[in-house]
Formats: sequence, structure tokens, C-alpha cells
Amino acid sequence: MEQLQDLEYCIDSNPPWIETILLGFQNYILMLGTTVMIPSLLVPLMGGSDGDKIWVIQTSLFVSGINTLLQSLFGTRLPAVMGGSFAYVIPIVYIMRDSSLLRIPDPHERFLQTMRAIQGALIIASSLQIILGYSQLWGIFSRFFSPLGMAPVIGLVGLGLFQRGFPAVGNCVEIGIPMLLMLVGLSQYLKHYRLFRHIPIFERFPVLICVTVIWIYSLILTAGGAYNHRPIKTQDSCRTDRANLISSAPWFKFPYPLQWGAPTFDAGHTVAMMAAVLVSVAESTGAYKAASRLAIATPPPAYVLSRGIGWQQLVSNLRENVGLLGLTRVGSRRVVQISAGFMIFFSTLGKFGAVFASIPFPIFAALYCVLFGLVASVGISFLQFTNMNSMRNLIITGLSLFLGISVPQYFSDTLLSSGHGPFNEFLNTIFLSPPTVGLIVSVFLDNTLDVDKSKKDRVLRCVGPLFTNIFLRLPKENPRYPVSIVPSPGLIRIATMLLDPLQQGQFPLAKVSGILLSNVPERSKVPS
Repeated sequence: MEQLQDLEYCIDSNPPWIETILLGFQNYILMLGTTVMIPSLLVPLMGGSDGDKIWVIQTSLFVSGINTLLQSLFGTRLPAVMGGSFAYVIPIVYIMRDSSLLRIPDPHERFLQTMRAIQGALIIASSLQIILGYSQLWGIFSRFFSPLGMAPVIGLVGLGLFQRGFPAVGNCVEIGIPMLLMLVGLSQYLKHYRLFRHIPIFERFPVLICVTVIWIYSLILTAGGAYNHRPIKTQDSCRTDRANLISSAPWFKFPYPLQWGAPTFDAGHTVAMMAAVLVSVAESTGAYKAASRLAIATPPPAYVLSRGIGWQQLVSNLRENVGLLGLTRVGSRRVVQISAGFMIFFSTLGKFGAVFASIPFPIFAALYCVLFGLVASVGISFLQFTNMNSMRNLIITGLSLFLGISVPQYFSDTLLSSGHGPFNEFLNTIFLSPPTVGLIVSVFLDNTLDVDKSKKDRVLRCVGPLFTNIFLRLPKENPRYPVSIVPSPGLIRIATMLLDPLQQGQFPLAKVSGILLSNVPERSKVPS
């Protein structure tokens, strides 16, 4: 598998410490968009106050920081930032609409009881993720993921959130459009311009620079009264003082287990929440594959992928931070670990964290336009490892991409009229996720449609040995792939190093590609 070009730092190489700290802070700023948006949307509907909202945000930040650190140390060990997923919104709304909770007259008490019900559903649903991960069940299932099957999934990981992009930018064009233009200008047109001798700051820190400039610009517009007589929706999107996060945040508060009281359990709530767990697993799988490619790491073997699913624990791999790896050309694991430290630090110092959390969402939406698009293009790049002159492959790719966008749109249009119940919410959660729909369609078709006749098309001969030994870890005589791997001392040595559990299965591809390709049989190489 060919490496991406122009990456400065791969997974095991680290920038200088000052640069690493700034890059870590940049990752922290970027993940605030999703982390703030989900509680800001749900907590008021539960009956929570502004103080409750900031406390949920702080707790989410703390949990994301812990999970990011654990994932980078013991999970997939990829530079993956973990955070909240929109997959959990549908089950949480279903719990909020429970009649026993709606009958509670006091808003704060209703908020507490709702949080306890959500806690109970999450505790039980997490057992499914633990079983899938630590039992290696997901790893066994992932052996059916060929490059052709994963390309639409990774593409939909980026394209599936298009509604979080320009539609949100359009809610406040005064700051959204300048943010988008400035980000593209600095990161692409001025990326080679160096104000300092060795650091291309516009390429390394485009998010930090653009967010700082446009945030100050939005503060000036808010203070100058530019939005005083605008519609409420515009004020909510543009103003920097609408969220009331800073005034409501405590100076110091440490999150702790069961802080809203003892959890309550309900079978219907758990069934709906398990669907969100499955969606999170599918979306994270695509994001891990994209992160490994952008960080020039070997594609995670089945057991590493399964272990990462077990460690992620009810959070998801944030797609925007995966895109940032490519935008900054830095795939260092240490940068992500530093960002986890910022998450934990600012989650306990509420006032300081709330300052950054008050950034208007259209600024993040402009970032998503670039970063989600970059993740989608990484997915499309996986098609180079298959024969795209094959009509079978074209049908699988096109149908997976189209249904991955079309089916969620149908379920979104019929969401309010589709009824109410745990099984109904289970289906809504599954089929509202574009990557999950794409995974179901592409993997099913790829493993059932003309399998015997398409051996030469599913994986190109020049990359067949690499994908067979490392990506899928399939037996060498597996009839689904067109190459026969001839064992040799070089392959055995490299395969042992890559697949040794003590080594966590993660090494820069540059360190081993020469030995691997030198051991590919002559008949499986591309003619010159």
C-alpha cells in the first residue's frame, strides 16, 4: 500500500515539545464543537439549567480525555481523539420522552431523573461493546472488510455529517464564510510561507490561527450590537454570549462517578442505547482505518481493532480530529496524548474551559467543511487498491455510497411520524447513520457477489500480500484473494514484529514496506 505524500511526522515521530503542545491544544479546541453542541442541544430539553449544561459539558470533556489517553496507550494506539457521538442523541431523546419522566413537574428533578435513566442505559449497553471488543468478535467480523468494502464506509464517515457543515455555516454567514475562506487560504495557499525559520505555522496551526482571529471578530460584532435586532436563531448562532457558559461554570469541580445519583434501569431504554453502541462501533472502525492511513501506520490488524473497540467505552473516534491529521501533516501519537491532558485539565477548571466552549458553532462548522471532506477523500483513496475497471466493484461502491446517504435521509424525514418504542428507536438509530448503512451494504455485497469470479478485482496484485498479511490477517491460502504468499525469512520477521501483541501492532509503514515488497512474489508485482 502506497503511503500518503508529504507527511512530516508519522505515528512514532514527534515534533519539538513547544510545537507538540500547541498541536495538542489545537486538537482540544477542535473537539469542543461536538462536545459542546450535544449537551447544549439535549440538557435544556431535559429540564436542566445553564449550570447543569456546563456540568454535563465538563463531564464529557473529562471522560473524553480519559478515553483518548487510554486509547492511545492501550487501545489501537493510533492518534485518535475520542469524544461524544451523535449516534446517542436518538436513544437519549427516546429516554427523555418516557411518560414517567415527563410527569415530573419540577424541571431540575426531571433533569436528575433523566440523567439517572441515561446512566443506567449506558451501563448496560456498554456490556455489548465490551463483549464485541474483548472477546475478539468484532475482530473476527472485521476480517471480511476488504479495501473495497471499507472505502464507502470511510467516505461516508466524512460525507455523512454534511448537515453539520455548510448548512450550519449559513446560520451565521458573517463569521462562517470568512472562517472557511481563511482556513483554506492559510492551510493550502500559504502553507509554505514560514514566519519562523523551521516552522510552517500556517500549515501546522491553521485551526488555532483562524479560530482566534474569527472568534475575536465575532466578539467585536457581539459587543458592537450587530445582532441586537436579528432573529433569535441568528443570535443563538452568532453571538458569543448566548450560551451563558462562563457565568454558569464553577471555578473548580472534579467529575466523579454517579454524580447525578444512583442509575435507574429500564429494558426499553437499554435496547435503544445498544443500537447507538453498534453505530459507534461501525463509525469508529472507519475512522480508525482513516487515522492509520493519515498517520502512515500499518492498518490495524483484527485483534488491535477489536481491542480498540473494547477500550473506547461509549465514546467515538472524532472524525474532525482525524481530518486534522492530514491538514497539519502531523500524525504523532504524542500530540493526541497532550490534547487529552488539555481535556482533563480544562474539565476541572470550569471557568477557563467555558471560555473556549463559548466559541460560536458556525466557526466549527466551517472547519468541518474542510476536515470532513478530507476524511471522505481518504476513504475514496482506498479504491486505488482495487480494480475500479470492474463493473462489480463500481456497482458495490456506487450502491453503498448512494444508499449510505439516501437511506438515512428517508429515516430522517419520517422520524417524527414513525411511531414510538424501543424497537422503533433501535431501527432509527441504526439507519440514521450513513457509515453504518454503508458498512452493511458494502460488506454484504463484497462477500456475496461473484466472490469466486472476482478474485483478481477485490485486491490488486501489487498490494494483495500486504493487505492479506497485515490489513485482514487472513490465512495465506484464503481463496478470496488472488495472491499466494510465499513464506520467507524477511516476511516472517516483519510479520512477527507487526503482529506481536507486545508491540501493539502499530509501526510506521515506511520502516517495513521495503522488506515487505522485496518479498512479494514476482507474479504479484505490477509490471514496469
